[in-house]
Amino acid sequence: AMTAGQSFQRVDMGFVSAYILFRNGEAALVDTGVSNSESDIEAALSQVGLGWDAVGHVIVTHEHPDHQGSLPAVLSASDAVWYAGAGDMASIAADGGVVVAEGDTVFNLQIIETPGHTPGHISVLDTNSGVLVTGDAINGTDGTGATGANPRFTPDMDTANDSVRKLAAFDYEIALFGHGEPLLADASSVVAALAESL
Repeated sequence: AMTAGQSFQRVDMGFVSAYILFRNGEAALVDTGVSNSESDIEAALSQVGLGWDAVGHVIVTHEHPDHQGSLPAVLSASDAVWYAGAGDMASIAADGGVVVAEGDTVFNLQIIETPGHTPGHISVLDTNSGVLVTGDAINGTDGTGATGANPRFTPDMDTANDSVRKLAAFDYEIALFGHGEPLLADASSVVAALAESL
């Protein structure tokens, strides 16, 4: 999937995915999977002709172990700076993280605060290529649909639903989820319909 020289690569680890957002030989990694996922990430990088040296940024959408699990290994393999929301930073098992908040940008990617699933959950929007990475604020279904945060793992569903409504207000063609199949077309319309249903 490529727009204006920008691309993404999914790191599909089965029940959870991470994503590489890259351009001009540089990359940002969004989430890291469970522990021992670094070989999956490395394989996905190599599929698009990149190595660890290209990874300058790691954005952790939230504190859960299936998203931050390989962060220490990724940081030791790369020279990346890592980022997370303030509400989750203390629960992430790595040092030196940079707190990001609403309206910040990392690697020209827009940070959107989407709390509810966790207090410091963030989503990432590449406005140039129309790609939204939702973490677990929204989940994919079958490649044509989307659903809200998983109530089993979400302590504050009211806030989580507000975050879905917030994401519905942005414009993007593609939505990439921590869990479930990505939406590769008309994603913001699908999310808008989801938001209306909550």
